[in-house]
Amino acid sequence: MAVIESKKVELTSSPQEVFDFVQDLTNLKELLPQDKISDWSGEVDRCSFKVAGAYTIGLKKSSVEAPNRIVLESEAPSPVKFDLNIAIAETENGTRAGMVSNLDVNPFMKMMVEKPLRNLFDYIADRLQEKFN
Repeated sequence: MAVIESKKVELTSSPQEVFDFVQDLTNLKELLPQDKISDWSGEVDRCSFKVAGAYTIGLKKSSVEAPNRIVLESEAPSPVKFDLNIAIAETENGTRAGMVSNLDVNPFMKMMVEKPLRNLFDYIADRLQEKFN
């Protein structure tokens, strides 16, 4: 099992505003690097997309604790089983958000996927910061 965390970002919007946006998976497309994804398909509770030079990723919403947490799980056709926990917390000046992913991979695969996934999660965090500041 590998654990990958994004950076935490400070947002000036309320936790509820951030939660409302993120919990609708059709909005995830706005947060992804457009030059690195294709074949996007999205609904409120699930989405899938192909990562350039890699695999197609399928995600579905598995649990929600409004307005503080959304958990997504991989589903077919994802080649790796993982979850993505999106944490949203109220702060004195607004909101702090970040992501943690638990991947079911061996140590060799962890070495291959850790840096690209951390970069992707940090990219998503940066887009959230741009959108909500």
